[in-house]
Amino acid sequence: QVQLVESGGGLVQAGGSLRLSCAASGRTFSSYSMGWFRQAPGKEREFVAGINWCGGRTAYADSVKGRCIISRDNAKNTVYLQMNSLKPEDTAVYSCARARDTDFGPYGPYDYWGQGTQVTVSS
Repeated sequence: QVQLVESGGGLVQAGGSLRLSCAASGRTFSSYSMGWFRQAPGKEREFVAGINWCGGRTAYADSVKGRCIISRDNAKNTVYLQMNSLKPEDTAVYSCARARDTDFGPYGPYDYWGQGTQVTVSS
């Protein structure tokens, strides 16, 4: 069973930065692509960023492109999301997910999900 645990969320002022982490259990982390998603109150979950198994390829939603960087450290079984120039509309619960196949885009598919970490951006 794979477990994903996010951390690093919090309250930040607009224009600030946060780095989210997602720690994965299991010995096969480095074999899988990973993704970050977010869900704001009253809205559907949306794709934020994805990364392939080795970190050589990434994908971003247009809404965060240029402001966020996804990365991974396979030695630590961890994937990161560095978020800069945060806006109030970035407020959401951010979750990481493991891709079932090689695709790390919005549609995955993704088969394991973390519980999420709250990010709140004040204006």
